[in-house]
Amino acid sequence: MGHFCTHFSCTLDVGTPANVQRALEIFENSGLRDDPDYPLSSGLSVSIDEAGSGTVLWLHHEGDGNSECVIAFVLLCAEAFDLTGLWGFEYANSCSRPTPDAHGGGAHVLDLGARRSVCYVYTNEWLAIALNGGDPDV
Repeated sequence: MGHFCTHFSCTLDVGTPANVQRALEIFENSGLRDDPDYPLSSGLSVSIDEAGSGTVLWLHHEGDGNSECVIAFVLLCAEAFDLTGLWGFEYANSCSRPTPDAHGGGAHVLDLGARRSVCYVYTNEWLAIALNGGDPDV
């Protein structure tokens, strides 16, 4: 049995250095789906992007990340800081052993102003649809 993992690395500009500090507090005090038993930090790491302007957060995870944690955190920030526009990220799924259907990934696009997901693609589903003669357009 292999070890399955999800990798991602993306940035989010929250507008001001004060918002960065508040976003870090939000991250430390929030759970996935408001569940205190599942903190966002269990599937996401957030830090200040040192290469940025002081207003940018780096969202990543060193081990097995969770794309749902990324979405939850970004939508919390959108609400807290009245962020608008489209924002998105990609992730990769992998496995420590060669296992069928264990590799792939996806991408999500969020409308920050509407506080919702606009579209997403999972490459495993996309491939299965295409191989079965369907239209895999996303």
